[in-house]
Amino acid sequence: MIPATETDRPALEAFLTDHIATSMFPLSNLRKHGMQGGHPRAVNCWVNWKAGQVTDVLTISEEGFVFPQCPNHPWSTVRAILDGRPIQGIIGDAVQVAGLQRALGWRDPAAVSKVEPLYHLHLSDLRLPDCSEFTLRDLSTAPIETVLQWREAYLNEVLKVPGEDTAAKARHEIEGYLQAGTHRVLFQGDTAVAMTGFNAQVPGVVQVGGVYTPPELRGRGLARRAVGLHLQEAGEAGVQEAILFAASTNAARAYEAIGFRQIGEFAIVINEHPQVVHV
Repeated sequence: MIPATETDRPALEAFLTDHIATSMFPLSNLRKHGMQGGHPRAVNCWVNWKAGQVTDVLTISEEGFVFPQCPNHPWSTVRAILDGRPIQGIIGDAVQVAGLQRALGWRDPAAVSKVEPLYHLHLSDLRLPDCSEFTLRDLSTAPIETVLQWREAYLNEVLKVPGEDTAAKARHEIEGYLQAGTHRVLFQGDTAVAMTGFNAQVPGVVQVGGVYTPPELRGRGLARRAVGLHLQEAGEAGVQEAILFAASTNAARAYEAIGFRQIGEFAIVINEHPQVVHV
């Protein structure tokens, strides 16, 4: 694999788009933050070529996350590229993430290591439940302390990293969501009851993430209404497809109820402290 340059960017984006279901994070980061650095999610890319066509792409963000999109599993080469680099985590197709983990030979267990079902939906197949009693509103319209508490609870429940200040992280993330306009809150009457958002977006495709319903309100179909209404809104703005990975069986059932179908598995591996790769 060789380092990619700006000249390669159209081919990189085309390849990642061809593998969109497991490439939303690297493609979104590439399009939004570029390859020149200066932002935690700016990326460096390495690429394999064959007969003028991209066959594998390795993406590494400035903050140390690795996103393999390597269908040919060139793990010995990838390991050499990562030599000496502090790696915060690996995210992507579950088979590829597992293969790369084995190649790196990490001994210390990761703080977060999850394999979740991966889902896809053509928005033309979206099935909305009855939402007559509900409205979906911008995150900024909800009480700030409520959404901060929800996001902190989500982090503790779904993405807890030992030693991490989840309250501070929740505040930082909510501030980012408010600025980006990516998240929504479901209201029943005047009461906020659930939150949803998009954690990656590229033209025509969104990736759903951060869906949260307080425990005392679960089992009422609130998550499917929140996600469904947000996708309906996105569809009206020109989005055609949605991707997500489900954190629980109940979440999977909610997504299947509005038309999502499972197409694979997605892995998230996060280290408490960056692990330096040594070849």
